[in-house]
Amino acid sequence: MPVRRLAGGKRSIMLLGFAVAVTFGCAGEAGRADAGGRPTLLVSAAASLSEAIAGVAERYSDEQDVRVRLNVAGSQMLAAQIIEGAPVDVFISADVLQMDRAAAAGRIDATRRVNLLSNQLVVVVPSDRTGGVAAPRDLASASVARIALGDPEAVPAGVYARRYLEAEGLWDSLAPRIVPAGSVRSALRAVEAGTVDAGIVYRTDAASSRSTEVAFAVPPEAGPAIVYPAAVVRGAPDPVRAARFLEHLQSGVARRRFEAAGFIALPRGAEGGS
Repeated sequence: MPVRRLAGGKRSIMLLGFAVAVTFGCAGEAGRADAGGRPTLLVSAAASLSEAIAGVAERYSDEQDVRVRLNVAGSQMLAAQIIEGAPVDVFISADVLQMDRAAAAGRIDATRRVNLLSNQLVVVVPSDRTGGVAAPRDLASASVARIALGDPEAVPAGVYARRYLEAEGLWDSLAPRIVPAGSVRSALRAVEAGTVDAGIVYRTDAASSRSTEVAFAVPPEAGPAIVYPAAVVRGAPDPVRAARFLEHLQSGVARRRFEAAGFIALPRGAEGGS
């Protein structure tokens, strides 16, 4: 059954002072350094990690005198860039599938891959339309004509959302109402703009929004297992420093930053195999 495409969300780059837009496919990236001579790491991270990974990277940059450049976008787009040869040091995906795609292409160092974080799905509505949705079945009511979520064929949050709706027996009836977006953040923006009546996003995304309300949260036991794997990219321009940054992502300092943003830090040593 066809679903409508939400415009935009093709690519999102986080710009927070130390992060810059990235041009892929260029040669001679090994041994990258900034104008001040500092080594530079390129980290591709899922869109839902935007604020949290920015904070982690900024602190690491300051403490280690290493410049961390962030390329933030939908995991499926990041995986495609890496498969095509993008000179990335570390990849943090919002699901195992996209990491496995890159691994199948020979682009992931299997010995330096871990399951880093988890998350939770929530249903959000525009702040001026609260009260009409309080449970899964309410999404099928006549008042909910359009529901935004990440593309259920590719975007991790959308894939998770579809699995949840299928488990609730709602997917077939709701499919005509689904407006797929290029990333979970694009789905959230559609709800914020009021162009849809509801959206399914991560709780961490909902926490960053001032113009939406959480209608209800999906209990972890009722939703799909959400896993954010992180890994050093095979052929990374700076594999040694990439491994150090991966280690830092599992440190107590980084875990506290992620948890403060609403993520669930998985036990250290949770290996990220296929």
